[in-house]
Order: sequence, then structure tokens, then C-alpha cells
Amino acid sequence: MSLNTLNERPEFISNEKLNKKIGYFSALIDELSKRKLSEKEVETINDEIQNINSISISEKDFAKALTKSQSNVLKVIEKESKLVVKNHYRNLWLVLGMSTFGVPLGVAFGISIGNLGLLGLGLPIGMAIGVGFGTTLDAKAAKEGRQLDVVLTP
Repeated sequence: MSLNTLNERPEFISNEKLNKKIGYFSALIDELSKRKLSEKEVETINDEIQNINSISISEKDFAKALTKSQSNVLKVIEKESKLVVKNHYRNLWLVLGMSTFGVPLGVAFGISIGNLGLLGLGLPIGMAIGVGFGTTLDAKAAKEGRQLDVVLTP
């Protein structure tokens, strides 16, 4: 079973930001079509593509639906096939590092020095730890062949 493609949307040609989102989603579909996916994954992805192709709503609502469908596709392929896009783990661990390591370190600095104004000092340290760990996981995924050759930017 093969993956469907997104229909072209000439009515959105003037919206550059939306065209970029459509391009990212199309690139993701193209990359996934090169991979061997299970029937369940292909069915889910085709359902999302069909949903996007069938709707005709305003640009803002279309952008929201496109983002939601892309997120659903990424969740399915990560859960089932363990495939991730480039920088997936880095972006995930950037936030986790700041909240898991940065805030406690900032509180520790603030309390030990006696100035809770230094609470924010731990955030960049946690961010660096998170980015380092996430980059390591991205390199591991690339080495194992689980990384898709797609970069999705917001």
C-alpha cells in the first residue's frame, strides 16, 4: 500500500507561511514513502492526508488542521516505527533540560547565595544540558537509521 499525496492548493498561493507548512508536510510524506511502514501506519497517514485534501476552509483554519495532521503523523511513526525527524530529540530535551535541571539548579544557586534573583541562572545551564543530551540521542537515531531526512521548523 502506498501513501497518498497532498493536493495542490492554488487558493493559498499568496500565503507564503502556509505554503512553507504545506511544503514541510509534503516533504515528510515523500520521506515516509521511501520507508517501509506497517499497514496500520500507512492507513493512518493516508487518512490524515485524505482529511487535509478534503477540507476547504479559511487559511487560518487550514493551517491549524495541517499542523494537527502533521503532529498526528509524527506521533504514529514515532510510536510504531520509532522514526523521528532531524533534531527531534534536541528540541524535546531543550525544554526538558530547562525544567528538569535548570530550575532546580537556579533554586540551589539562589538559596546558597541568598539571592533568589539568581533563579534564572540555572535555565541556560539546564538548556545546555538538554541540548547536549538531545543531540546525542539524535546522533544515535541517525546511526541506527531511525532518523528521517526532514527538518520541520515552526
